[in-house]
Amino acid sequence: MGAGRAVVLLHGFFSDAETNWIKFGHAAAIAAKGFRVIMPDLRAHGESAKPHDAAAYPPDALTKDGHALIAHLGLTDYDLGGYSLGARTTSRMLATGATPGKVIFSGMGLEGLTGADRRAGHFRNILTNLGSHERGSPEWLAEAFLKTTGGDPVALLGIIETFVSTPLTEIEAFDWPTLCVNGADDDDNGSAAALADALPNARYVEVPGGHMSAVVKPELGQAMADFLAA
Repeated sequence: MGAGRAVVLLHGFFSDAETNWIKFGHAAAIAAKGFRVIMPDLRAHGESAKPHDAAAYPPDALTKDGHALIAHLGLTDYDLGGYSLGARTTSRMLATGATPGKVIFSGMGLEGLTGADRRAGHFRNILTNLGSHERGSPEWLAEAFLKTTGGDPVALLGIIETFVSTPLTEIEAFDWPTLCVNGADDDDNGSAAALADALPNARYVEVPGGHMSAVVKPELGQAMADFLAA
């Protein structure tokens, strides 16, 4: 969407580009500042392939996909960011050679990067016990969201196997200008303020909402757009 400097945005787990970036106006807010917003559907999500073969989900598979996309598009001068799983993938791309101009971590705290398995059990429980979660529970809400995006439980279980942690020493060496933007009530992936503190060139911006609800608030896209355009 849009034209100008490229910014690659990676969506969260169970989600897709349409739901995470387009539906609630975030991509439009960024494009309006003069950017070309590139929003892939991650492997096993959205309109991308959803293989059931375990061999399709080696560690850092999404990271390698991200590098392949950058190379395929011939991007040399671009910005990079993501929400939740997309933020973790961004971290892994930085740790394995990505060279963006600016970076955005959203829906992500320090512990979510240093301990990638922090939420793995939670998601395995959701995906292997569909239809049995207590109404109104976090698991039930996540399953309801999964239904809205038409997610494939088998493929998404595979994605959990791709999670890789990024050591704190590596995070502390990420010296790109970085925005850590997070819902005020979101601690699903640990502390975003602590992540901003660990990074040498980051600022923390709080927006309304929790992990599932911050994505629907216009403040999220506006904070990202303002940071990229500054």
